[in-house]
Amino acid sequence: MFEGLKQKSTAKQAIFRNTQAAFDCLRLASQELVVELTRRLTPLDSSVMIEYRPINEMEFHIRFSGDLLIFIMHSNIVTFPDDYGPMSSAYVNQDFRRRFFGHIMAYNFMADSIKYQRMNDPGYLVGRLLVNINNHYFLEGVQQLELPDNDMSDNPITPDMMRLFVESAMIAAVNNDLIAPPLAEIQKINVKQKLENQQVSRGSKVGFSFSNQQEY
Repeated sequence: MFEGLKQKSTAKQAIFRNTQAAFDCLRLASQELVVELTRRLTPLDSSVMIEYRPINEMEFHIRFSGDLLIFIMHSNIVTFPDDYGPMSSAYVNQDFRRRFFGHIMAYNFMADSIKYQRMNDPGYLVGRLLVNINNHYFLEGVQQLELPDNDMSDNPITPDMMRLFVESAMIAAVNNDLIAPPLAEIQKINVKQKLENQQVSRGSKVGFSFSNQQEY
């Protein structure tokens, strides 16, 4: 029992460190991309703002074109059922430590939802990055993401891969347009909605379709 506990605990600590390193790499790739896009867009239209905003060691935001991407690193190490994602692959089954993952999520909100504290506005998961003890990744997400071949044995964390993750998430967010509500839904507004700044005439995101045809 002691040996099993020691091995699992040691593995989870190593995975957490790998996930922190991956998140730092993702943060740096995001900062570099924001600087590059700002430099290219400003001469064309100075009113277009792209902003990187650090929140804490486990969260940062990218605001652009009315959209907000929120990247969050979870503090816990997780596993999955045997029939989920890469769990049944030969690569994972070769080493029990590969059954555990750190995870990083990317959510898309409307920027004004946060700015005006519209508490009922939804956010949508764009992608989730799983990181294992070998510093390899498994990326799952919406169909608009440039999903790589999800063979974890061939997918080490790299700066280029982190940049691709951010770029794809931004493209998916921009392409997910706002849809205005039907007139019948905004004919009435109650006092609570008014006091809470719930502007019922605002548009809402249509959401995303997830890709569940990935090869593992």
